[in-house]
Amino acid sequence: MGPFVLTFMYFILAIIIVGVGLVAFEALTRQYKDWDEIKRGNHAVALSIGGKIIGICVILSFSVYHSVRLTDTLIWGIFGIVLQMVAYLLFELLTRKFSVEQELHKGNIAVGIVTFCVSVGLAFVIGASIT
Repeated sequence: MGPFVLTFMYFILAIIIVGVGLVAFEALTRQYKDWDEIKRGNHAVALSIGGKIIGICVILSFSVYHSVRLTDTLIWGIFGIVLQMVAYLLFELLTRKFSVEQELHKGNIAVGIVTFCVSVGLAFVIGASIT
């Protein structure tokens, strides 16, 4: 398979995996709908979702660097989504003084930034572990 075709296939796979990830993350938030909040101008939610998108793509990029097949990237992408969801739930659990979900819904930019950083930071750790 030529490099242009393979690149296109990775591109399509990434779009699908990010789409699945966004649907999965939307299911985690019970107090609001991500895209309704973004449409309303909620920067905190936009930062949180942006971090998840970048996080998934970072994991996918490491997978592309180190994998031989598209199926490897698919598996790592799904695993990355699961780990990103676990990270979000742990972040929510470990912040006992406030609810991450409530603060994002209220538009708390500081919580949005930290959520962004958790997603991207852990994506680099997950990605670096891919061999």
